[in-house]
Parts: sequence; structure tokens; C-alpha cells
Amino acid sequence: MVEFFGHVIDGRETESEDGRRFDSVNPFTREVWAQVPLGGRAEASAAIAAARRAFDDGPWPHLGPQARQAVLRRLAELMVEHADELARADTLDMGKPTPQALADVERSAWNIRFFADHQALSCGDQYPMDSGHHAYSLFQPAGVVVAIAPWNFPLMMATWKIAPALAWGNTVVLKPSEHTPTSVVVLARLALEAGLPPGVLNVVHGFGTGSVGEFLTDDDRVDRITFTGESRTGNAIMGAAARRLIPVSLELGGKGANIVFDDAELENATDWAVQAIFRNAGQVCLAGSRLFLQRGIAERFLERFRAKAEALVIGDPLAEGTEFGPLSSEVHHTKVKGYVETVEQHGGRLLTGGLGEGWFVKPTIVVGLPLDAPQYREEIFGPVVVVTEFDTEDEVVSLANDTPYGLNAMVFTENLSRAHRVSARLKAGTVWVNCFFIRDLRAPFGGVGASGVGREGGNFSREFFTEPKAVVMQVNREPES
Repeated sequence: MVEFFGHVIDGRETESEDGRRFDSVNPFTREVWAQVPLGGRAEASAAIAAARRAFDDGPWPHLGPQARQAVLRRLAELMVEHADELARADTLDMGKPTPQALADVERSAWNIRFFADHQALSCGDQYPMDSGHHAYSLFQPAGVVVAIAPWNFPLMMATWKIAPALAWGNTVVLKPSEHTPTSVVVLARLALEAGLPPGVLNVVHGFGTGSVGEFLTDDDRVDRITFTGESRTGNAIMGAAARRLIPVSLELGGKGANIVFDDAELENATDWAVQAIFRNAGQVCLAGSRLFLQRGIAERFLERFRAKAEALVIGDPLAEGTEFGPLSSEVHHTKVKGYVETVEQHGGRLLTGGLGEGWFVKPTIVVGLPLDAPQYREEIFGPVVVVTEFDTEDEVVSLANDTPYGLNAMVFTENLSRAHRVSARLKAGTVWVNCFFIRDLRAPFGGVGASGVGREGGNFSREFFTEPKAVVMQVNREPES
């Protein structure tokens, strides 16, 4: 039976005005498992109108921080209670193995709890003055936020955006990817059950250019846009926002460098290298897709790395024990397949991996490619890692920084001074040392260059999702003569 997941607009789950729908396809079976309404200009406008009313006339922006905290904490509790339902939606939409989808639910609930607590505990600043005046700051909600989430972490990345937006008193229109539309509908249902007023969180389904995505980002009633996705779409969204002079937060593509020095602890480094490129079938903007190995340990590292890649359990994402699922869609499989099939054409060879059945691409390790090969330069967004050997620290820093992207990097070394020194020199928004994908929600998150604009997390999210205001008061008056 094909399931239905509607728009959620002003507290009601609805079809589109014209009744049109589109399919969500299970990438393992390659069969339709769900349908969602295909939104257009009418649905985008209705969702923004609902969010505008809820912000301008509703109670949410005017609630105290503890009141908002209580509602959001209740939402996090409901997410945990419905973890299986939320995880199943992401697994069926994009092929994520169930244990990873459940881990995403846990992290999503933590996003909600963290920002609920963060805004309740945050303080403004005071600025004592010598002139008989006193100044202080207020952080007030910005207004209507359009949040556009990606397909690789459908629930988790959606909550990363909406949690701080809602916590600071904004209202939200969320557009999930057309490839993974269902888990956020479940989230919106739970939000209403938790007590979020109608219109505070709206979900609209559709596509990008010429569809819901474009209509949402071009609307004058919107105060903030936050987007995660590919760099070309980010450019278009930034242009739309610039015309209206509204702030944007863009988390875009990546081509992460994973640097392993010859003093690294090899078991730890290879374990993390597997996670960095093969988790989520490599469909991670933070993936360590360029692996740099110092020449002295390259052979030993690759022997362990290859064995661990080949040991991953490939199969049905819903089956117990599966560690590695299919790519998310036929379109994306075709893209990644093209990179794999042309490795030898560009002078490289497959150490292991290659194409599998259906929409599978096996964990693939590529060696011998020149530095101008597309597999080395371009974001593949799949389970394909390109290996390059190096000799010196200066050499590998130069190689790692030779990319338009700058989202993240990894450094594996037991030399403390080198760890600090190299981390400071890398052109990246996040550097993980001897680990990968570990997050502290207080820390800034974002990239440089083609990897995006702005930072979110902790106070960085507060700055984006609020309008900071200075209040200056006269305290002492000159006595009358």
C-alpha cells in the first residue's frame, strides 16, 4: 500500500489545490512506497501567509523562553517515542540503513533539546558607560524563516535548521528535498501534538527552480533563508535574497581532505576513514573523499582500509546487520556511476569496489589518479575515495587547500604540535583531529569558499535567527539649575 504524506500548512495536513502528487521511491526495491502533494505557487504562498500570521499575530514569538522550551522539549520526547516511525521514513526514502537512521533520530531530538535549552539560558550583554547612560542588548526573533533541507540527512538537517529558528521565536516554512519528503511530515505532526501553535511550523513539498523552492525564496514576506544543498542552488538562493537584502545561511558542497601522517595510530585512523567516506553510502557533504597518506605508512594503511571497506555488510537497509545501503535515487546513481566508470580513462585504477546491482555502488577506493582528474577535483557525493600519497607537511597542506571547497578536513597524527599547526593552516570550517563527525552544538558550523556562507550553532545560530537590538538608557540626569 502506497502511503500519503501531505503538506502541513497552518496546522492542517492537506493536498495541493490542483490535486497533483509525486512519488517517493524506495531505492532498494526501486518501487513507489509513498506519495506527497506537488506544491506550487499557491501552496508556497499559503504556507508563508500562515507563518506570517503566526509571527505577527500569534503567541509564539511573545512566549517567554521557558514556555517555548517546554513545548520544544515535549517535541523531542515525542520524537524519541516515535523513533522507529521517523527512522523508517528516512530509510524508505533514501536507503539509509536502519541503525544509522535511528542514530539520526537521536541526534535530531538532541538538536531540538539543545536549542530549546540554549535560548532559555542565553543572556544579553550589558555595556556600562561613563556618561550617565547604560546600554544592553536584546535578541528578538527575526520573523518568517524559510528552511530548505537536503536529502542525505532528511530529518537531522531539517531539525538543525528549525530547532534554533523555533527556539528563538520565529515561525518556519520548511521545504524538504523532493527525494526525501516524508520524515519531516511526521515531525510536523508531532510538533502539533507537542503544542506548537498552527502556522509556526509549516511543511511544503515540491521542487526547486520554477517550483516551491523558487517561490519560497523569492517572497517578500520572508525574513531569513537557511539552505543546505549543492553550491549552484546556493548561488541562486543568495541572489534571490540579495535582491531583498535578507540574511542567508548556506551550507553547500564539500571535498573533504583526510590527512594521515606516518605517526598516526593506524587502527583508529582506518576506522574513522571508513566512516568518513562510506557512512551513508558516501552521501555526506563532510565526507573524507580525498585521502592523503604519508608515504611511509601508505601501504600498511591501504591494506587495513581495503579490508575494512570490503567487510562492510551491503544489503537491504531495513535488514538487521546492514551497514551499507544503495544510493538515494536513480538520478544520483547515474551521476556516481559515471565517475566510477571513467576512473581508468583518467589514469587511475580501482583498488576495490565498483558498481553493484540496482542502485548500489560498492565502497570504492581509487589510486593513481592525477590531481586534475574529475574524481579528485569534483564532489562525487558517493562512496568513492581518491588516495594521494605525500611526503611533507607543507606539501599536504598545499594539496588539501587546493580546492574551491572548504567545509571540513581531518588530521590523523599523534604529534600534538603538528595537530594544532596543521589544523590552523587548513582552509576549512571544521577540522577533526583523530576523529570524524563529532559535533558540539555550541561550536560554529559552516564552510568557506564554495562550501557556503555563514555559521550556525550555539550563539552563531542566535545571531542569524534573531535581530540583535541595542537599548541605550539615560540613568543620571543633570540636576536642574
